[in-house]
Amino acid sequence: MYSGIKLLAGTASRELAGEISAYLNEPICDHEVIEFPNENVFVRLRRSVRGQDVYIIQTTSSPVNRNLMELLITLQTLKLDSAGRITAVIPYLCYARSDKKDQPRVPITARLVADLIQVAGADRYMVLDLHAGQIQGFFSIPGDALTTFHMLSGYFLEQRGRLQDPVIVAADLGYSKKGRNFAAKLGSSMAFIEKRRRGNDPSAEALTIVGEVAGHDVIVVDDEVATAGSVVQAVELVKAHGARDVYLCFVHPVFAADAAERLARLPVKQIVTTNTIPLLASQRAGLGDRLVVLSVAPLLGEVIRRAHEGRSVGEMFNE
Repeated sequence: MYSGIKLLAGTASRELAGEISAYLNEPICDHEVIEFPNENVFVRLRRSVRGQDVYIIQTTSSPVNRNLMELLITLQTLKLDSAGRITAVIPYLCYARSDKKDQPRVPITARLVADLIQVAGADRYMVLDLHAGQIQGFFSIPGDALTTFHMLSGYFLEQRGRLQDPVIVAADLGYSKKGRNFAAKLGSSMAFIEKRRRGNDPSAEALTIVGEVAGHDVIVVDDEVATAGSVVQAVELVKAHGARDVYLCFVHPVFAADAAERLARLPVKQIVTTNTIPLLASQRAGLGDRLVVLSVAPLLGEVIRRAHEGRSVGEMFNE
């Protein structure tokens, strides 16, 4: 249907794109991204992509608005060059927490971002672990809303023999369903952190723990860590209730402000995450050998291959 796969690496995901390129044995297409002194972004392709099946890999982490604009401008550039099909591969989708009107006179910015991606020229999208499932419905184009669940749970399944009566602890009730799936995969019990947010303040107050953690190894799970407020409170709470070793497991290392430093001070055994967002060298150094970063490149690479060949993605997960 299309004459070949073309991979483009956004400036925010060059390392991940390189890993995907190696997995697929397909080169990264060379293109220019220039930011002028007035902060305008300019994109120019060095080779034609006419009729090609193009995948632009760009995460939308910090600096969020700059990385988002680069993605949108690149999509339009590909569209104007008559690419056969354009897929926006977005390991981390920004503004995903603004997914509903939960108070008067506020936007649904996740819907706006979905519209912008489509209008800019994307024919398809590919994302990992959306903050809320309903965001899939904001897109009017087909796509693949993927999960790292099998990768992360598989890692702890390999460690299962070293863990003492592990308990999965959802950092908040919003993550409880995915936490239950995690517990079922490991054959372990589960507990919940009950917390309440204060207005639009990103911090939240952990109130209590529902479930038994005393004498157990605990795996605290969440979808992302931004300020680290939730996981810090979760770790402090399970430790106060008698937990043994504590492990942190989350998909997106957003690490706003001093989040990495806050994690570094926690009494945890391991911090397991993915490379949907690139970590700074200083953040890696601060977390030391407790940090385990699992690569999403094989997952995204295989889905790209199957999408190009018109094969089922669900088969990868026995679905």
